Amino acid sequence: MPNIAIVGATGAVGQEFLKILTERKFPVDELRLLASKRSSGSVITWQGKELVVQETTHDSFQGIDIALFAGGSASTEYAPSAVQSGAVVVDNSSAYRLDPNVPLVVPEVNPEDVKSHKGIIANPNCSTIIMVVALKPLENITRIKRVVVSTYQAVSGAGKEGIAELENQLRAWHNKEEISGLETFPYQIAFNLIPRIDVFGDGDYTKEEWKMVKETQKIFKRQDIGITATCVRVPVLRSHCESLNIETEDKLSVKQVKDILAKAPGIIVVDDPIKDRYPMPLDSSDRDEIYVGRIREDLTIDNGINLWIAGDQIRKGAATNAVQIAELLL
Repeated sequence: MPNIAIVGATGAVGQEFLKILTERKFPVDELRLLASKRSSGSVITWQGKELVVQETTHDSFQGIDIALFAGGSASTEYAPSAVQSGAVVVDNSSAYRLDPNVPLVVPEVNPEDVKSHKGIIANPNCSTIIMVVALKPLENITRIKRVVVSTYQAVSGAGKEGIAELENQLRAWHNKEEISGLETFPYQIAFNLIPRIDVFGDGDYTKEEWKMVKETQKIFKRQDIGITATCVRVPVLRSHCESLNIETEDKLSVKQVKDILAKAPGIIVVDDPIKDRYPMPLDSSDRDEIYVGRIREDLTIDNGINLWIAGDQIRKGAATNAVQIAELLL
């Protein structure tokens, strides 16, 4: 059985790694929990064992087979050391995603790319993962020409701090206190929407929006697929939603799309206007499947389809996808 290290074990994604390794019965000989100096020394109980969190150093990976990095600056600092020690790194940060020598993998979409790794495999951005799981079954039938995507991203996408900030603001509002402490988000997030995630970049698109464009093109191995994105932070604790407008080369009927997606791995179709059923964050939270609904023809173009999707960005958008990659390595 492999020896596994989790870097960032005390954070939101790191904690989810522990949960998912157990749920999926992932075989583990030694589990080494690593984090910053500030978090080292804390004790985490996993499968009945008390494990002491160690400070991450360049020497932390001796004897480790697979290192799961939860994200952040630790990846650029320590991933090369992990590879030098003989481990395969599955990285959840953005550091290596667009590196041509690093495969960017979603197991339901491009599992074969795992074979080309040179020590590091990148986990895509959470919003990208949720989108490409829904797009790939359609791309298998007819080439996708263009995608217009708008995201509605939960505060937990910003980590534990994002959750705490929303909860603190709601508590202050309930107690009729002044809402303060804008640290994680640039504006009040309670009862608000913030149409900017990450820093602004080329063309006044944000880094988050460019991630969805460039990562999808890399995963699909298609630079010609047109993607434009608007990413919005919403006052929801968990699970991202996305509105997709898709233009395909050949026409697909609504029934065809429903049938294709219902048979696809990792997707649950929830689409019943008569019963008022469609995907919502509460449905997809703490689940690994991507929920798809509101499937409609775009009546303004010849070959257009609209979808509404929901997915848990901490699980499938981060930790579960990484563990699935580790399963492919086994």
